[in-house]
Amino acid sequence: MKIIKRNGAEEVFNIDKIIMAVTKANGAVEEKVRMTPLQITRISEAVQIACEEMGRSPSVEEIQDLVEKAIMAHGAFEVAKEYITYRYTRSLLRQSNTTDDRILSLIECNNEEVKQENANKNPTINAVQRDYMAGEVSKDITSRILLPREIVEAHEAGIIHFHDSDYYAQHMHNCDLVNLEDMLQNGTVISGTLIEKPHSFSTACNIATQIIAQVASNQYGGQSISLTHLAPFVQISREKIRRTVEKEMETFGITPNEEAITKVVEERLREEVRRGVQTIQYQVVTLMTTNGQAPFITVFMYLNEARSEQEKQDLAMIIEETLRQRYEGVKNESGVWITPAFPKLIYVLEEDNVKEGTPYFYLTKLAAQCTAKRMVPDYISEKKMLELKGDVYVCMGCRSFLTPDRFTDAGIGNIANAGNYEPGKHKYYGRFNQGVVTLNLPDIALSSGRDVRKFWEIFDERMELCHQALLCRHERLKGTLSDAAPILWQYGALARLEKGEPIDKLLYNGYSTISLGYAGLYECVKYMTGKSHTDPEATPFALQIMDALNAGCAKWKKEHNIDFSLYGTPLESTTYKFAKCLQNRFGIIPGITDKNYITNSYHVHVSEPIDAFTKLGFEAQFQHLSPGGAISYVEVPNMQQNIDAVLEVMQFIYDNIIYAELNTKSDYCQVCGYDGEIEIREDDDGKLIWVCPQCGNTDQNKMNVARRTCGYIGTQFWNQGRTQEIKDRVLHL
Repeated sequence: MKIIKRNGAEEVFNIDKIIMAVTKANGAVEEKVRMTPLQITRISEAVQIACEEMGRSPSVEEIQDLVEKAIMAHGAFEVAKEYITYRYTRSLLRQSNTTDDRILSLIECNNEEVKQENANKNPTINAVQRDYMAGEVSKDITSRILLPREIVEAHEAGIIHFHDSDYYAQHMHNCDLVNLEDMLQNGTVISGTLIEKPHSFSTACNIATQIIAQVASNQYGGQSISLTHLAPFVQISREKIRRTVEKEMETFGITPNEEAITKVVEERLREEVRRGVQTIQYQVVTLMTTNGQAPFITVFMYLNEARSEQEKQDLAMIIEETLRQRYEGVKNESGVWITPAFPKLIYVLEEDNVKEGTPYFYLTKLAAQCTAKRMVPDYISEKKMLELKGDVYVCMGCRSFLTPDRFTDAGIGNIANAGNYEPGKHKYYGRFNQGVVTLNLPDIALSSGRDVRKFWEIFDERMELCHQALLCRHERLKGTLSDAAPILWQYGALARLEKGEPIDKLLYNGYSTISLGYAGLYECVKYMTGKSHTDPEATPFALQIMDALNAGCAKWKKEHNIDFSLYGTPLESTTYKFAKCLQNRFGIIPGITDKNYITNSYHVHVSEPIDAFTKLGFEAQFQHLSPGGAISYVEVPNMQQNIDAVLEVMQFIYDNIIYAELNTKSDYCQVCGYDGEIEIREDDDGKLIWVCPQCGNTDQNKMNVARRTCGYIGTQFWNQGRTQEIKDRVLHL
């Protein structure tokens, strides 16, 4: 059995340390109230048994709490008092510097909590360590100086989660939709260098990757671009290639017919499109931003976003090449084709591509093959999005959606000074999200003791806490000057403001959003009703909670003229944190707190038997009630030999739900060459580890594992809570 030290490092449990600590406290009291050595041993053994029964690695604080209770259970109150005084004294000493130990543990790569916090960050790399070290300093400043005490305490207790506090000290925001069209068509500036409108598709792709890297280094969340913004450059390259071909023919004294020229031009054009798409794919997976990771980039593929039939056909060519290259994958260091984490791909299902016989069904079939092998693309239903949101647009990364803008309708106009602004048309590209604070719903339920009246009282208190925390995020961005991130605020990614101009006007009137997240709806409803929220008797209570969350956002929006929006939090590392906090506060409650994770947002519990179509149909009603972002998934086996079934799921998505994905497995063992599913097993200490079922390899550095965990595909492994959640997943198809 292992324990988690205060600096996040793991250490083997040692009962002798407990015996020594209790013996010291025992020796500090009068002899007449001292315990015997046998009593001290029994106390220590009782603590050891309690730790083993947790089924996870306890923290030092948890062990010390158990020691206190065990001493008092023996009636040794004077010894307990001495032990508590010692703990308090040591706590005061530690508060004198809250960051040194954690930074040192990061450098030595033995911080269990942080090293697998992000499934796409390798904590052994210097750049990642540097980012984490800076993050520890930022967290320290944030908790001691920048945030109100009640918000810090609620965050530490797992009552709420104040996301990305490691970036809060700086004036940075969460995620955005890059206005790539404006930057390519009207020029931009990168690192002080003027970048003019490109004269070919391949050059446009190259510039796009540089923009992606610059944007990623100036915000901390996901970003999205649309392939539609690259499509016009296909025609520019076509015309350029045609001139070259005609000149070549003239040089050789050949007078070919128009059909022959067109054939040569289109062949060369396809080769340029192939090279351009390859540039994006390989640049994205090999680029490293200032925080030591590949950019969290999403690529949007929406045929009906094209403005002409020719542009639509050119866009289809780009989409086809993107899907073909992603199906192939990228080579790892051993030269084996594997699944990359980025870019994330989103494909829109439309009337002219969703059914056999429609003009672009060949793309949808290719997308299905790609999904079966590489887990992307994910799918947005044009039909449901138009019906429920009134427009079709991409999310800002894995799931964070903007609200349809209202600044256009209010007559506010082009407040970002975008070069491609069209009066009267809704604007999405160039907008962003200010940040997220997530509410722990199971904690509200458990705190209420199943008293419904008390539940709603606590709910209102916690909502106000989130309200104040979100306003802190907003106020932190207010007054930020455009100079803080020129690529974002001055050169077109989000705006074209003047140097020295504050970004404040972009924080109001619906230009940007700010997100109230929520987690653990399943556990919350299960505790209050005794049933899963999929049970018809419990579903109304789940929907009542969703309505109350949205009502809070609507109230705050009206009060502050800021677009508060409800967001189905993905919970990567926070799923483990929330679970541990619930266990600390309420103990182990079967079916509620007996896992090292809680359920993402509104999702059906990962272990609940349910078929793919029922799951998507059920979750669709909750997805609509998460306007700030949500995604649903179905867990499937290897579907490469059953593409018709994948297409059937895609058709169901088109008809029933806004945004969904299919999760399969895509693993490789570098030791023996096994390319099936790498398994999760328990080691002798009860820790979950990854094991190749063919050769028994357990070295994570010698295997490639790809799993979708929070919308994005992760490839750097996960903490124990998320690993248990992955292990517990059941198939839906």
